[in-house]
Amino acid sequence: MKVLVVGGGGREHTIIWKLAQSDSVDTIYAAPGNAGTNLLATNVDIGAEDVTALAKFAVSEKVDLVVVGPEVPLCMGLADIVEEAGIPVFGPSAAAARIEGSKAFSKQLMKKYNVPTAAFGDFENFDEAVAYAQSLDADMWIKASGLAAGKGAVYAADPDEAEKILRGMMVEDEFGDSGHRVVIEENMKGEEASIFALCDGADYRLLVSSQDHKRVGEGDTGPNTGGMGAYAPAPIATPELIARVEKEVIEPTLAGMASEGCPYKGLLYAGIMVTEDGAPKVVEFNCRFGDPETQAVLPLLDGDLGEIMMACATGKLSTVDFVTSDGFAMCVVMASGGYPGSYKKGYPINGLFEAAAVEGAQVFHAGTKLENDDVLTSGGRVLGITGWGKDFFEARDRAYKAVESISFKDVFYRNDIGHRAAAHLKNK
Repeated sequence: MKVLVVGGGGREHTIIWKLAQSDSVDTIYAAPGNAGTNLLATNVDIGAEDVTALAKFAVSEKVDLVVVGPEVPLCMGLADIVEEAGIPVFGPSAAAARIEGSKAFSKQLMKKYNVPTAAFGDFENFDEAVAYAQSLDADMWIKASGLAAGKGAVYAADPDEAEKILRGMMVEDEFGDSGHRVVIEENMKGEEASIFALCDGADYRLLVSSQDHKRVGEGDTGPNTGGMGAYAPAPIATPELIARVEKEVIEPTLAGMASEGCPYKGLLYAGIMVTEDGAPKVVEFNCRFGDPETQAVLPLLDGDLGEIMMACATGKLSTVDFVTSDGFAMCVVMASGGYPGSYKKGYPINGLFEAAAVEGAQVFHAGTKLENDDVLTSGGRVLGITGWGKDFFEARDRAYKAVESISFKDVFYRNDIGHRAAAHLKNK
């Protein structure tokens, strides 16, 4: 079948890499794609948010399945438009995508259907938000309700800092319209895990667990980013914990979405805090694959991804078989100097062939472009280098061996990706 993958980051390159291994798939288009997807798919010069042009392309090329990578086009209704044209879509409707597109919607949904999450309040009035923050008299998180490219959650150490953050979001428009409504929630203590559920509107199946590294600096310091690395599976996500997440989080959430008139299809991402007493609580939901968790999760999938995604899109998930391979995978993000703030683009990337030659490693492009056959940097997160192996330590060694082969001006990356997993496994 013909598949159109919407997006141009590391997540989309990974999805395309896996689809290219699928017997069910013979043609892949990437819109807009990047320098890496260009090797496996036909890149199409249509932006991920140009939903009308994407739908027209899918129709004109008689595409059999559209896979939507990023959250913005999903929240804009791309899945609805494409499905109206008679083409199956891997990704939720705009109504269902509110689970990420509106943190206020997501939190109220969890409250209504008794899904465990942090205590919270949501506000559109600045003075009311400040009053609530002051009533907590503790540290907290201030979250823009709307989409903010993974940067809309800001930690406040105390109510005074919270007031400054709220003023920036609600009064000074730091996040535009996305910050005019905010969620204020308690700062949960514990360790996070990312749980991916494949959904077809009725049934679901879990993929392997993973753990992201959001902070830019080693030791989990500095500002939040889109993600500086990830590994799978996460040792913190024990079989007992996964069973609780299914029963207490995934199943009531999917039942609640159906009850609200927006059954969920595609990939539901549950960010889980494993609290100090061992109970799972939802940090956030996303309406798509995580990035860079996808770069660690999909290499461990043993199955035909095209067939799986089509089954999700058509309500037939129970008809396909797949398993998770034994072993571990780890992704290290190589970023442009200055990220997540301002950074320069257009630097040549060296060592890609040498990295690709490392056994058990794969280079996934994120912020790259082709220019006169040269691969140049074009984003903050430039590459995701994944290694896999029989155990965590082999996967980590392979990932970093490939990382060390690559260079570009002002490159930086964290040297401690997977430090929590290493601590867990060494203590066993």
